[in-house]
Amino acid sequence: MEIRTGTATVAEEIELYYEDLGNPGDPAVLLIMGLGAQLLLWRNGFCEKLVDQGYRVIRYDNRDVGLSTKLHGQRARGGLVPKLAKSYVGRPSSSVYTLEDMADDAAALLDHLGVEQAHIVGASMGGMIAQIFAARYSLRTKALGIIFSSNNSAFLPPPAPRALLSLITGPPPNAPRDVIVENVVRVGKIIGSPGYPVPDEQARADAIEAYDRCHYPQGIARHFAAILGSGSLKHYDRQITAPTVVIHGRADKLMRPSGGRSIASTIPNARLALFDGMAHDLPEDLWDDIAGELKTTFAEVS
Repeated sequence: MEIRTGTATVAEEIELYYEDLGNPGDPAVLLIMGLGAQLLLWRNGFCEKLVDQGYRVIRYDNRDVGLSTKLHGQRARGGLVPKLAKSYVGRPSSSVYTLEDMADDAAALLDHLGVEQAHIVGASMGGMIAQIFAARYSLRTKALGIIFSSNNSAFLPPPAPRALLSLITGPPPNAPRDVIVENVVRVGKIIGSPGYPVPDEQARADAIEAYDRCHYPQGIARHFAAILGSGSLKHYDRQITAPTVVIHGRADKLMRPSGGRSIASTIPNARLALFDGMAHDLPEDLWDDIAGELKTTFAEVS
């Protein structure tokens, strides 16, 4: 499968690295990944399934991750505990940038590629960005897919502490490569799908690939601040008019299924697809099912 690569200037001094797969003449699908996650987590095999269904697939590294621009040294004001308290009641807090800024990044990337409309698919934090995109750029959104995400509505059940802490804490940035890799494997066991466990050898190989491509844990803090900085997204959800499918795992303890249910109940006519044994990853055994759910939704506007 041919992969076209490039960088797009999306804001002042911010460039996004992207990969473009499939026939440029086919309908575009923009894939948006989550907190601290490189585009690698949209695995080639998953993307190929969408390409084989007749779609052009565009995946990219968000700002502050992967091969995109890093905002070195910038830090949001305020402590984590007060911000978490504000988030629980749906209120925003200070951040270096917001999810709205990241949605604007996605729109600018499509501008760079000359794509007027696309199916928008986001996972986790990427699902939050996708919700904002679909509301603010409704004419550019053909259909919407939101995977293991939330709208950060007030009083939703919070993440399991162990799951959240595994994601936002870890070895120091200068820790040895093998320590970083083993921590990634450990985190995967905590937040990954219990019904579809990844063999340690594969998890370790994936972690090594991600580390060698770009290890930048500082971006995680700014991504997390962006989530907390945007507050509840319910007002965006009410504005969404595109056909929408919300995909969630019943076993997800990081983004609990209540988050997916809240999105699906707030976006007009959204459809909810829940999978047993799935948590906060994209198990290969479910790729056909997930791609099928997306295709069903995309077909509503084909």
